[in-house]
This record gives sequence, C-alpha cells and structure tokens, in this order.
Amino acid sequence: MSLEGLQGNRTLDILYRAELGGYGILAQVCYDAHSVIGLVRSAERQASPAMIMLFPVTLAYGKRPFLQFCLNAAHQASVPIAVHLDHATDPEHLELALGLAEQGVVFDSIMVDASHAETDEENIAIARPYVERAGKYGIAVEVELGRLEGGEAGLRMISDAKLTNSANADMFMKGTGAVILAPSIGNLHGSYLKPPNFRQEIVKDLRNTFKGQGIPLCLHGTDQLPDELFRECIASGISKFNINSWARDPYAKALVAGLQTKPFPDAVEEATEVFARECDRFLILFGSAGKA
Repeated sequence: MSLEGLQGNRTLDILYRAELGGYGILAQVCYDAHSVIGLVRSAERQASPAMIMLFPVTLAYGKRPFLQFCLNAAHQASVPIAVHLDHATDPEHLELALGLAEQGVVFDSIMVDASHAETDEENIAIARPYVERAGKYGIAVEVELGRLEGGEAGLRMISDAKLTNSANADMFMKGTGAVILAPSIGNLHGSYLKPPNFRQEIVKDLRNTFKGQGIPLCLHGTDQLPDELFRECIASGISKFNINSWARDPYAKALVAGLQTKPFPDAVEEATEVFARECDRFLILFGSAGKA
C-alpha cells in the first residue's frame, strides 16, 4: 500500500516521531471504559503520545458504541493518542472492523494477523486483500513475519513459534502492502517460563532494511520483561510496545477489592488510577513522557 493514502494517519505519525526521537510508544490493551480513561489520564499528565489497543474479543463485545467511545477519548485528548485493533485473525473480526469503517467509525490502525499461515506466501495471500481494503479508509495495517508462540484473551493459541527471517522482510512487506511490522525475535504471548533470549540482531537487521521506508517495528509478548530488556529493544529499533497484563491485573485486583468495601464510583476511581499509574511507569520507561 502506498503511504500517500496514509498521510496524516494518527498511528503512523505517533510511531514516526518515536523513531526519530529514539523512544518507545505504549500501546496498552484496554478492555473497558475505565481502562481507556486510565490510559488517557496517564498520557495527558505525562504529556506523552500513546495508543489504545483493543483485542478482537473486546470489539466483538462492544461493537460500534465502544469503538466510537475509544475514538472520542483518544482523538479529543490533549495529547496524540491512536486506536489500534490487535491480532485480528478471524475473518469475522476483520469484517466487523472494516464494516464499521464503512460506517465512518474507523480505527487508526489494525493488525491483520495471518501468522498462523504455513508459509510467508500464504501469510501474504491472506493479509493483502484486507490491507488493500483498510487502505481505502486510511487505516494503517500491522502484520507479523514469523510466528509467536502462546495466546491470551481470546487470541488463537500457537504452539510452533518461528523466528522472523529478516532476509525475507522487504519482500514480505511489499507483498502484504502493510506498513507496520511485528517480528518474532524469541518473544511469546503469555508467561515466560524462563528469561527470554531476544534476538536483537533481527531487530537491528530489520531497522537497517527499512531505513527511510516508513516501516515501524512493534514488539509483542511483553509480559514480565525486565526494564533493561525494554530499553535494549528501543535501542535496537522497536518503537511500538504492546502491553497487556502489566496494567490489567492490578486494575482488576483493585476493582474487585474496592467493590467489597467502597461505593461503586469510589471503587472505579481507585481502580482507574491504579491502571493509570501502571501506564505512567511505561510512558516514563519508554522515554515518551514529555514528547507530546
């Protein structure tokens, strides 16, 4: 897909600035309105760009009203915030997202995830028609080259990970027409049973391959990672970091506990602030605080 059709795309603007500035962007999974408000609150007080990220199961549950709420919260914020659909694998979820775009309720970006395909060529064949359709609405598309192991929150479970072959990356991105790449570098969805061995050389090779082409890199599988590994990934060339349970679990714990002893609004406010504080930590860690 030509980048000309994506001029002014909010996701790409945020990621391009991060690449130039050498910092990372928090793409935080949000499951409900409270977490959306928490992320926006954090981004505004940290003067940071950020991304609201939805899983397909959340989109299928809330449909147009919830997506419109997320878009309003993001686009009316005092800092740049984009709305992204993560891991859209099943045709029904892709059709829902593109059908909403036809109605004028448009994600800034979506991930067309065909990493379950047996070959890169099959991945391309699955992804490209959706990438072309998304481009008609100015939606930037992320794809995955290689395959991450694991699964979470309604995502398809994968058991046969495959590292990204950076030598195939240029062909792959031109074939799909996508403009954001999620590599497989030893990362996985869910819990790490032992400290991960990330292949930073893959990230560096990809960064060199796409220098000047406008292809930001995204890291999936960030649960339990040490701060230093996040910093290494930023230095290697990752600009988008997908974060899920770091904020979700403390938020859920705080909400459950608060509802036992506090009025509903007080419990919600307390839990929202717990979510926001977790976002604060990542905005500072990634170096995006103060960059809005």
